[in-house]
Amino acid sequence: MKFVCETSLLSEVCQSVQRAVSSKTSIPAIEGIYMKALGNELILTGYDLELGINTAIPARVEENGGIILSAKILCDILRRLPGQNVSIESDERYMAVIRSERAEYSLIGISPKEYPELPSVTGGFPVVVDQNILKEMIRQTIFAVAVNDNKIVHTGIKFEIGSHLIKLIAVDGFRLAVRTEAIEYNGEEITFIVPAKTLAEVVKLFGSESDTVSMFIGKRHIVFEIGSYNVVSRLLEGDFLNYKSAIPAMTATSVKANTRELIDSIERISLIITDKVKSPLRCVFENGEVKVSSSTSLGSANDKIAAEIDGPPVEIGFNNRFLIEALRVCDTDEVIIQINGSVSPILILPPENDSFLFLILPVRLKSE
Repeated sequence: MKFVCETSLLSEVCQSVQRAVSSKTSIPAIEGIYMKALGNELILTGYDLELGINTAIPARVEENGGIILSAKILCDILRRLPGQNVSIESDERYMAVIRSERAEYSLIGISPKEYPELPSVTGGFPVVVDQNILKEMIRQTIFAVAVNDNKIVHTGIKFEIGSHLIKLIAVDGFRLAVRTEAIEYNGEEITFIVPAKTLAEVVKLFGSESDTVSMFIGKRHIVFEIGSYNVVSRLLEGDFLNYKSAIPAMTATSVKANTRELIDSIERISLIITDKVKSPLRCVFENGEVKVSSSTSLGSANDKIAAEIDGPPVEIGFNNRFLIEALRVCDTDEVIIQINGSVSPILILPPENDSFLFLILPVRLKSE
């Protein structure tokens, strides 16, 4: 194998592909990046058996072939090469020589025969979504994904795609996030669950190459086509929470508040709540005000903001972090908070449409 290509471009794509490379494994091949020189391009692949990233860049290929090189060492070398172009060649013993101006490295590689084959998804109707829309939808749900859960299925985000509509759902046992958008899609209704790790990497690849992302969904895998990148991921299987039944049907008290003012107020109270010194955030909704307070071994704090309140007064406790994280991803100047007593989950909604829904379970307050 022998090729020459632009150093900065190769470095950039190797950094992206490296994110799918396994760091702790008993299989040496998947700790590397598979480089394949063919025709007039260089194909690069990273794959940890669950997530794979594949792309191709232009190259002057003098000899077709392939090699697997250590991802970490390769990326470190490329970042520091002095020249505008880099040449990489390897022999039949898979010894690679990397040259750029006066710099030269020799690296021991691995045969491409050792590399696992990436899963492919054939058939199926592609779902095309605007990158900016999908990026926001992921941002507004991924915070509610379970980090440690007995049900692996809840470590992913559920997609529900139907006629002209896409919905993303995340749940972690204490809160629920639902995000809905209109899209151009006329295929059959499909549901699937993508690992949160995959979606975090997908978002990083969004950029100027294309305005849209195409999703090809198979029975066990999904492929995201983002510009020149293909991201393949396994899908999660299992019984996802019946989230519709978790949403309260009744609302006793409805509150309309300024989103930024509410966040600022909660953040002020949260200054005395730490990981070591935990205490519920006490919220009282009455007389046109949201009163927020907390008391810990560090001290106590009180604050309040004006709000429109319809319904009986209610006092309710929350985990401060859960409430802040939900409010921070609200993309509206004001929010509606629907409450049905002090022990029922609350809903946070936009004032005018149903683009998002955040549900948060309350925390029981100790009586004063």
